[in-house]
Amino acid sequence: MYTKAFIPYGGYYSSPFVKWQGSLQNENSIELGASTAKRWLASKNMQATMFDYVYIGSTVFQKHWFYSGPWAAALMGADRTTALHVPQACSTSTTCVGLAAAGLETGSFSNAFCLMTDRLSNGPHAVWPNPNGPGGEAISENWVMENFNKDPYGKVAMIQTAENVVKKAGNITKEECDAVTARRYEQYRDALANDREFQKRYMFTVEYKKSKKEVGVVEADEGITPTTFETLVKLKPVIEGGVHSFGSQTHPADGNCGIIVTTKEKAQELSSNKNVEIQVLSYGFARAEKAHMAMAVVPSAMMALEKAGISARDLSAVKTHNPFIANDVHMSNEMGIDVMSYNNYGCSLVYGHPQGPTGGRGIIELIEELVLRGGGYGLFTGCAAGDTGAAVVIKVS
Repeated sequence: MYTKAFIPYGGYYSSPFVKWQGSLQNENSIELGASTAKRWLASKNMQATMFDYVYIGSTVFQKHWFYSGPWAAALMGADRTTALHVPQACSTSTTCVGLAAAGLETGSFSNAFCLMTDRLSNGPHAVWPNPNGPGGEAISENWVMENFNKDPYGKVAMIQTAENVVKKAGNITKEECDAVTARRYEQYRDALANDREFQKRYMFTVEYKKSKKEVGVVEADEGITPTTFETLVKLKPVIEGGVHSFGSQTHPADGNCGIIVTTKEKAQELSSNKNVEIQVLSYGFARAEKAHMAMAVVPSAMMALEKAGISARDLSAVKTHNPFIANDVHMSNEMGIDVMSYNNYGCSLVYGHPQGPTGGRGIIELIEELVLRGGGYGLFTGCAAGDTGAAVVIKVS
């Protein structure tokens, strides 16, 4: 259990998430994330120089990605602050927060900032020289699409790993998946009520270059597809005999988010509400059997709960990264949690998956839900490429 890592109330933000090939498709994610974080800090009357360590979570390489950590920190205004680049697929945010909490616990630093940012739009096409190839033919890779479609170790596409878990469980049906998916859209709509009252608790606008002379502003999620159970049941599975249609899996997106992880005293100083205390209690991780990515959600969650000294029945709120709805169904079956009761106010299944910042937004929404509930324990957990998973437990007092 961590005892020294805290998050100031309001010491975090998430940009809107924009479906890939949308408004943010041409932005360098490192530059965009750093500029958004700098604007957000200014809105809070904070300076980036106060941080003595910065984590940059990013998974899709951009121009100058080699310098990701120190470059982003410098663009934020902290050009003398050390920064570490963390590319941990879908669990990048969870791992950044876990690393920051561990650093606080060991006394390596006292005030850290986690900036998670990615752009899946217009993914890079990598080319390596191969003089020994036929005719000197180069080796190439479509960074985003090829890695979605095949794990080099598991040898299958990501959606197949979810279907493998469904097959192994033997009790997950398409009808149940469609019903849970419809519920997830209902929960997201709750975040839009009263002119997006819930989202405005944490969401910060993102600015992008609309043209050489015009700056565009994204204020809300872009590219969401509304759906209902009646619509979902009509959609055929993507893989014959499977349970996932295009409606019951997430979509790639672009966006960024930031979270301050600091000492109890500094969190109190920076908090926008001195009556709210947010503590990072634990971090859990796991790797499931080959080509069964969705299974990793459960052991990583159980590790985090055990380290925090609590059980699932002690949780007041749960959020997940659920690229495929079977992730949630499997977790509920294994942990005895009502599948319809968690992921209130949204999840990556609905608002999209920019990879690096996905978990960060989930953690932020978890905090805000716990505050609305008057406090309690919260769990965020999710799977990641390579059949891995990561989780954190948060306590709000």
